[in-house]
Amino acid sequence: MISSPEAAKVVLVSRAHLFKPTYPPSKEKMIGPEALFFHQGDYHSRLKKLVQASFLPSAIRESVADIEKFVLKFLPSWGNTSTINTLQEMKRYAFDVAMLSVFGRHSDLETEGIKQLYHCLEKGYNSMPFNLPGTPFSKAMKARKLLNETLRRVIEKRRESKKQSEGLLGVLLEGSKDQNKLMNQLSDSQVADNIIGVIFAAHDTTASVLTWVLKYLHDHGELLDAVTREQESIQQSIMEENRGGLTWDDTKKMRLTSRVIQETLRAASVLSFTFREAVEDVELQGYLIPKGWKVLPLFRSIHHCAEFFPHPEKFDPSRFEVPPRPNTYMPFGNGVHSCPGSELAKLEMLVLLHHLTTSYRHVWETVEDDDGIQYGPFPVPKRGFPISITKRVLKRTI
Repeated sequence: MISSPEAAKVVLVSRAHLFKPTYPPSKEKMIGPEALFFHQGDYHSRLKKLVQASFLPSAIRESVADIEKFVLKFLPSWGNTSTINTLQEMKRYAFDVAMLSVFGRHSDLETEGIKQLYHCLEKGYNSMPFNLPGTPFSKAMKARKLLNETLRRVIEKRRESKKQSEGLLGVLLEGSKDQNKLMNQLSDSQVADNIIGVIFAAHDTTASVLTWVLKYLHDHGELLDAVTREQESIQQSIMEENRGGLTWDDTKKMRLTSRVIQETLRAASVLSFTFREAVEDVELQGYLIPKGWKVLPLFRSIHHCAEFFPHPEKFDPSRFEVPPRPNTYMPFGNGVHSCPGSELAKLEMLVLLHHLTTSYRHVWETVEDDDGIQYGPFPVPKRGFPISITKRVLKRTI
């Protein structure tokens, strides 16, 4: 187990070729063995470039309006006054954004079917891998098979279409036409596995982080007031300039809100650690790690070390007014296997928080007083943090 920034850098960055990603075989079967994060080397690096192309700031800045449309459709479903299960609602929102990032604005019966099948699949992600009739794992594998068939039909339809496909699917299909030999070999199953992999990576983690954001804002009323004032100021500018909605530049003005997200990523450390496996005998800081041994960089331990983050138990977004020391802040991993969708995740959080704080009263009441944590597998507030919220009658002006 690795709990120092220097050792984590060796494993994840400077000598990453000696430590391959490793996951339970059942997870590989469910997501698909050709998914990006199960590989390293040439296939991984070439595929990572394609996936990153979909999530660069230059690519996602045009998605602000589309994500905002989701939010404006999503929040009214709560009604004027309601009790919501925060985690489940955030999962619903994060899944829609993930589907947008993969398939673009285009939606049809096939993509609706993908939603239903994926929800069946995810119920078996963390189950015991017993492929017996009626078990969650067995049901998930059946859903995975149907999901693969549905995705192949969508891929075939998009390949035959003369229009250029949007989203990650479009990038992967264009990559398949590349003159490079490896890209010519990007098969339908490789495309399908990576689509499922991206949805998996973008769904639960983002929803869990958003749940913690709302929890921390609830627990720190003065911080919620300050975030609300920042968002109201941006809203006022939109109204004065007679603009239709948020822009990329608006999200760059959300400095305090961004620091709240950064501190949430540190404090909650939803990605608590990652698995690697030594591909040969490796000597690391005086220790011999035999070939085949697992190596776990512990992000949570580093994020909660007082040497790097004074008073780590305190929720303090102001600590990010200055950049953290290198290799001490790794909420999206580090090195060649770091999350390529980190900018999209932050963007969808900012857009949601803008409308949530400006549309609802900034006092959210918890339904239960239990402050515990549950794992599924990511750490989240107990029972999904159920809260009671009330829509504002009139939006305040500044």
